[in-house]
Amino acid sequence: MTPFEYLAVDIAGRRRSGVVSAVDERTARQLLQRRKLAPMRITAAASAARPGRAPLFADKLGAKDLALVTRQLATLIAVAPLEESLRTIAAQADKPKVRRALTVVQTGVVEGYRLADAMARPGAGFPPLYRAMVAAGESSGSLPAVLERLADLKENEQQVRAKVTAALVYPLVLAATAALVVIALMTFVVPKVVDQFDSMGQTLPLLTRIVIGVSEAMRAFGLLGLLALALGVFAFAQGMRRPGFRRRVDAALLKLPVLGRLIRDVHAAQLARTLSTMIASGLPVLEGLTLTARTARNAVLREAMDGMAAAIREGSGLSTAMRRAAIFPPILVYMTASGENSGRLDVMLSRAAEYLEREFNTFTAAALSLLEPVIICVMGVVVATIVLSILLPILQINSLALG
Repeated sequence: MTPFEYLAVDIAGRRRSGVVSAVDERTARQLLQRRKLAPMRITAAASAARPGRAPLFADKLGAKDLALVTRQLATLIAVAPLEESLRTIAAQADKPKVRRALTVVQTGVVEGYRLADAMARPGAGFPPLYRAMVAAGESSGSLPAVLERLADLKENEQQVRAKVTAALVYPLVLAATAALVVIALMTFVVPKVVDQFDSMGQTLPLLTRIVIGVSEAMRAFGLLGLLALALGVFAFAQGMRRPGFRRRVDAALLKLPVLGRLIRDVHAAQLARTLSTMIASGLPVLEGLTLTARTARNAVLREAMDGMAAAIREGSGLSTAMRRAAIFPPILVYMTASGENSGRLDVMLSRAAEYLEREFNTFTAAALSLLEPVIICVMGVVVATIVLSILLPILQINSLALG
């Protein structure tokens, strides 16, 4: 399926824009006509023209910048015209790429484009999912409310990302420090002590000989080991560019006992939160699911969401499609079914997202709190082993001298 960006006119004469997925342009045109839209322009999305590659020097807004811009726009648009709001936000933007993107959008609005169409202009840097929600808000006349929901969505995503990053920083720094200490002991301290032992002509204890052997290996082959590691990382990065290899890696990650569950919960929470916001903004479930699938980084989960979109296109319900995918948490499937039965799908998806995010935060906080003492204990055992290997020959020499 290829995503196509379109500009069309509805039966009321209003311009509509967004993204539709189809096998070719003709099929995309037929899908729009079934929605009672008269297509004016249909073009393949920029990300589909060259899959897996971002345009060189593209000013795509980061998650933090997008969240800030959305909140500012949602606040200003309630009290000022759209063009003036965009000009004000662009003038006070600190980053040049944000200023350039907003200037492109502001120029498009002045030229008569709708906001979603202006955000789709080259250099604007707004993702298709974001533009589709803005287009839905413009078409329904509820752009301020949609921007508020978008701001909440982007800020929530940024908070989750910031919590995970902050929780990982200290253990990673601690692990790196421990590794550097051990490397320094093995490459600088142990060889100095070995020179003293060699001059005594005594048979060294087994532990000492093992540590000396490891130290000599690190000094002799350390650079080769680093080079091999760098080549391995480079080869892995190149392999991840290949769809088949990436899918196998993503599938293996999902099968891991702990990490696999975390990945599924994070993606499920993101899916539920995004779909809830899009449905509340007036977008169809199918279009929202199609656009959300393109943002998934895990290939297996992306294929599952594409399969769900195909099932919904054939007339299946969202909860039924989720159940067939057999990859999302049961709580999400159950709450989606409850939302469909009660007619409050957006509300139940939002509650499912809150539950999954709360579970993720609790689990990661507990796991990371245990990781710190584990790293300290491992470092203590390694350092104690090195120190003991140095002390054993000294104690042996002292016992011989006293004897």
